Amino acid sequence: MQRYLIFRFAQSLLALFGVSIIVFGLTRLSGDVVEFYLPQDAHPEDFVRVREAWGLDKPIVVQYGVYVGNIMKGDWGRSFRYNDDALGLIVEKFPKTLKLAGFTIVISTILGLGIGVLVSIRKGSIFDTAGKVLALLGQSVPSFWLGLMLMWIFAVHLGWLPTSGDGGIKHMIMPAIALGGFNVAALMRLTRSAMLDVLDQEYIKLARIKGLSEGKIIWKHALRNAAIAPLTYFGVVTGFLLTGSVVTETVFAWPGIGLLAVEAVEARDYAVVQGVVIFMASMFIFANLVVDVLYAYLDPRIRYN
Repeated sequence: MQRYLIFRFAQSLLALFGVSIIVFGLTRLSGDVVEFYLPQDAHPEDFVRVREAWGLDKPIVVQYGVYVGNIMKGDWGRSFRYNDDALGLIVEKFPKTLKLAGFTIVISTILGLGIGVLVSIRKGSIFDTAGKVLALLGQSVPSFWLGLMLMWIFAVHLGWLPTSGDGGIKHMIMPAIALGGFNVAALMRLTRSAMLDVLDQEYIKLARIKGLSEGKIIWKHALRNAAIAPLTYFGVVTGFLLTGSVVTETVFAWPGIGLLAVEAVEARDYAVVQGVVIFMASMFIFANLVVDVLYAYLDPRIRYN
């Protein structure tokens, strides 16, 4: 078990190292950040001085080495746009993203499990057909398009919900639906498949013979065993919601790290872009690492010998 944990941890570090190389290289391909921030009539000496101050006068390999060394010391760089610590900006925005992700998980769980159970006990009915169509749409429709349609219907035409910004639950409903649409469809399909397998088991038939109510059989006995498969999906869901909120936060102007990332890309803010990507990658890798470790405890067959 110890060898397996060490191996998986080493894989996670290697993946994070690869992410850092890719994002560092891509930010440099976006253009000269000094020319972006300095006016066109600036003197050549100003360009040289700013490049030296920002460490951009060194070869890119040396810049990457300095960057990795600073990260190891807790220094994620300084924002060009905000003239502030990049890690501080990310930490400041992260609670907003976490708030939206948490609300989305609640909505996704309630809708995904609820609809999945309903269509499983109504197999072959119109509810089952509607559930299949909903699952297909949920996994096919882009989140930004769904967000715009929700905004057009419920905010512009009906006026029920605010179009954008941070606030109470009303501000989170449309972003949560747009962000969690894919997860609702995935959880619904997993729940339906697992419930159909469980409902064919002998102990369910025995419970019906004993005269237990159908509600008690479904929600207490069948769902408890069928929920194992959907629950294993939560590791991926958690990582996806925390890292996949860039588009949704941009559409609804939600002040989280997703919107911060978009603004940083537009401003060629190297430190913030690199910091957000590495932070998001760390969250996603950590969520999957936790799931893998839990698998190892629950099923010793997957451990490396």
